[in-house]
Amino acid sequence: MEAARPTVEFDHHAPEFTADPVRHYADLRGKCPVAWTESYGGHWVTTRYDDIARIARDDATFSSARHSEDDGIQFVIPESKALPQYPIELDPPRSTPYRELINPLLTKKAVDQLVPMIAKHVTEVINAFVEDGRADLVHQLTNPVPTAVTLDWLGFPREDWKRLAGPIHDLFAAIPGSEREQRGGAALGFMGERIVELINARRAEPKDDAISWLVRHGENFSDDELVSVIFLLVAGGVDTTTALTGSTLVHLATHPEDRARLLREPALLDVATEEFLRKFAPSQSMARTVMKDTEIGGCPVAHGDRVLIPWVAANHDPEMFPEPDEVVLDRDPRGHLSFGIGTHRCAGAHLARAMFREMITQVLERFPDFTLAAPATPTESWGNQSGWDAIPVTFTPGAKRGTPVAKAEANLDVQVLTLDAVERVADGVVSLRLTGDGELPAWEPGAHIDLILPSGKVRQYSLCGDPAEKSVYQVAVLREVAGRGGSVEVHEGLTAGASVRVRGPKNHFPLFDAERYLFVAGGIGITPISAMVRAAEAAGKDWTLLYGGRTRASMAFASALHDEYGDRVQLIPQDELGHPDLAGAFSREAGTTKVYCCGPEGLLTAVEATVGDLELHVERFTGSGTDRIAPIPADARAFEVTLARAGRTVPVPANRTLLEAVRDVVPGVPYDCEEGFCGSCETRLLAGRAEHRDSILSAAERADGNTIMICVSRCASDRLTLDL
Repeated sequence: MEAARPTVEFDHHAPEFTADPVRHYADLRGKCPVAWTESYGGHWVTTRYDDIARIARDDATFSSARHSEDDGIQFVIPESKALPQYPIELDPPRSTPYRELINPLLTKKAVDQLVPMIAKHVTEVINAFVEDGRADLVHQLTNPVPTAVTLDWLGFPREDWKRLAGPIHDLFAAIPGSEREQRGGAALGFMGERIVELINARRAEPKDDAISWLVRHGENFSDDELVSVIFLLVAGGVDTTTALTGSTLVHLATHPEDRARLLREPALLDVATEEFLRKFAPSQSMARTVMKDTEIGGCPVAHGDRVLIPWVAANHDPEMFPEPDEVVLDRDPRGHLSFGIGTHRCAGAHLARAMFREMITQVLERFPDFTLAAPATPTESWGNQSGWDAIPVTFTPGAKRGTPVAKAEANLDVQVLTLDAVERVADGVVSLRLTGDGELPAWEPGAHIDLILPSGKVRQYSLCGDPAEKSVYQVAVLREVAGRGGSVEVHEGLTAGASVRVRGPKNHFPLFDAERYLFVAGGIGITPISAMVRAAEAAGKDWTLLYGGRTRASMAFASALHDEYGDRVQLIPQDELGHPDLAGAFSREAGTTKVYCCGPEGLLTAVEATVGDLELHVERFTGSGTDRIAPIPADARAFEVTLARAGRTVPVPANRTLLEAVRDVVPGVPYDCEEGFCGSCETRLLAGRAEHRDSILSAAERADGNTIMICVSRCASDRLTLDL
């Protein structure tokens, strides 16, 4: 087997590698995608997405664990002599109890509850320098925020936050074995002592923090095991977010076109976050130990060999991501491996996204014109983790948050408004009435505002009130269960009296002057059109409105519009009257009529096909632009699932996912994408036949029938039995 080894010179911690790791992996992929290097005692280097994903998911063949008392941490190369870090350096089933302990703390629902705390920390940190017009974004933002959030969440006292921020960064930023790494590790000895103190204190007097939760639910774990878990939550969650946010800010400083687009389309940040994760994977690589003779990409490897699995190489494999060196903000790069894949996929993915999103959002809100005052300084090694030691910037000084914003500038920044009233205005539609402290920035028909929801999601909603009412904004929101979560959060999470962050208004759908208007609205598309109707009437213009919907009860504002304007408002409920006669309506119009249309894509397509020579203005509903796997297929049927370890059998109705049913019994079951491509929810299948609907499992794995992705897959028999 030795003779079959293709050997190369390769050192992923070398200074020249840090300058451009992507190029080094790409060069190796083109010449020898699986190669042996003698660096650090010898190991294999992999470069292709498929190989890396397969290794990371096959814990039986490629182990993360130490295998002797003399071993250091084995999930990195070179190995580290640090104390055990559970559960990341254990293989299933030994790792399972640890994951089940921490998973409930880091579910999406749990992280959503932390968003106000995250926003508070980001606000405080930026307040400290925003008036200066200059900052080092590493030392003053991307390092202190994740440290403060993580330690606050866990329950560390405030005086520890600043003391630990620097050493955590040093530990990950340094070349392995360097004086800086040793200095960082020594300083973190204090953290271990503090963790022991906090465990004992929370046993005596529990508080509302994560350490108290771990102590209460970790009765079967020793103190050493709890210390290891808490240490990993800190070490794994802080500097990764520091690295990702820093790399993104450097990119936005050097690519003003991307920064300008995010300023124009703030809702795009949800999708762009995944592209930034793909391009700037903070955890660059991990390692595994081969447990039996096998092969990687056709290359034989031996029991005991060490293997480097670089996430950054997988994320830049052109077979998986076309033009991988480019940042494409709306790419939606499903399947990136920046959080890993398989049983060791990062448990803190939701928390990392929430911290990143809030930091980027507030930078773009509060000092969007930042420029690099000098080149950013990279950390010493990007072998295991990327990052920056310094990002010096200058910008136009801003106001501390809470300082009143001049009305002339208010539409350029975020306002905190009060949700004065929530009213149901149709089936599945609520109207939100937002008020501020006095007069609000003016708007015209067709304008929208951005609602920055408590979770950090940004959603755009058209203003549908009266522009003459200077102290109120009104929007209407349709609950879309199969959407991206924003409308559901509005319906379930916003109540009268709540404070809501609002950006805008902006207008990309203005109403131009015309002799006559023909307005066409479908469903929730009535929101901008209703304001246009009001404006046309006030201006004494001739107009007609065609307003269609599924049912009369689903059509917001329908009765009020018809009562006020009579037969000029033609209501066309589909269940009563079918589809509107668009061709007939357009044929009766003179050439000077302007047509304004807003609604679902089917309506817009029909209007565009029949409008002829009339001047047409449309506004489209926007989303991620990518087709996704539907969590529930159209032909879904009911079945039962038995959770073996919980000792429960529960029904899975046709209108619920397997994941949803499982979470009723096991709330902390891990999940992320809910579309079958990240692998977070992979679960051992003990009995029954799965209807596999994911995009991860190979044909052989599906045939074996030993595993299932419970977010999208279902049952092809009458019952499934899962190892839960």
